[in-house]
Amino acid sequence: MSDQFRELLKKVGSGTHTHKHLSREEAATALDYMLTQRATPAQIGAFLIAHRIRRPTSPELAGMLDIYHRYGPQLQPVASDYPALVMGIPYDGRSRTAPLAPLTALVVAAAGGVVIHHGGAVMPTKYGIPLVEVWQSLGVDWRGLTLGQVQQVLESVGLGFLYTPHHFPLATTLIPYREQIGKRPPLATLELMWCPYGGAAIVALGYVHPPTEDLIRGALALHQTPAYVLVKGLEGSCDLPRDRTVIAGVGAIQGEEMTYDRLFLRAKDYGYGGPEVALPSGSNLAAALEDVVQGGGGPWRSATVWNSGFYLWQVGISRSLEAGLALADTLLSTGAVAQRLEALRACVVSR
Repeated sequence: MSDQFRELLKKVGSGTHTHKHLSREEAATALDYMLTQRATPAQIGAFLIAHRIRRPTSPELAGMLDIYHRYGPQLQPVASDYPALVMGIPYDGRSRTAPLAPLTALVVAAAGGVVIHHGGAVMPTKYGIPLVEVWQSLGVDWRGLTLGQVQQVLESVGLGFLYTPHHFPLATTLIPYREQIGKRPPLATLELMWCPYGGAAIVALGYVHPPTEDLIRGALALHQTPAYVLVKGLEGSCDLPRDRTVIAGVGAIQGEEMTYDRLFLRAKDYGYGGPEVALPSGSNLAAALEDVVQGGGGPWRSATVWNSGFYLWQVGISRSLEAGLALADTLLSTGAVAQRLEALRACVVSR
């Protein structure tokens, strides 16, 4: 048993009136002890559920993010005129709405951008379809690539995926605890903020509950994250909704200050509104994804253009949202996205 960890556990688990917040350094130490199993299973489980009940603070998440950057892998910068788009997608997947991030990534890459995804296998407590399986439905299997091979793919086609069970196994040591406690621990928010890229980047991440927005903003400010986009997205992802107003915030370091500008956007004002696309199953998902890539129409196409146009604008490839939407539509219609997918498939298979 770790006596040092026990003292940290006492702080977060002492009850409503007597608990204390951890400093950034203490939170880093706590996660370090949990990931490396220097804390006992009983201590780890107690900490995760107590932290969940008490709710984390921004300094605590910043400290835990320090540990992810200390132990986690990092892709090296690649030549690009634009910052990389690092998309933080909930690791426990999607269960209701169509996952659009891989399609968005293909469109942005087809326009000359760089996009990085990260995630693992099916994960509690949601057990939704994880991002890596959506890519598999597109005929791209990232799971067997080494970190060096992912780097080569990124340099070749502007797309990369870090599969945590292979590339960051230390981060998977706490997955059994998630299942056993039956609740998402604050680590689920931490994963969204992680940026495993050494070059200029814009981190895109989502949230569901409004208090989470301030929590993430505070942690990213403490971490001096140069640029990020925070979206009240579909199922906590950074996929933009079409049937309600998009609430987004754009954070950036300007001089010595962190600015944060709110955006309120309605897809119907731009001709892309409509009901959210439901998540199909199995071969139906693969068929729907392939249809969009090949230039098909319908709700999937509208949702893809809406999302891709927004992120083309945010990374600076397009000067406005309207220009981004037009470019995304053109890239799908001309076959540029399909060509990028074929190049990606060939590059991944050849590694």
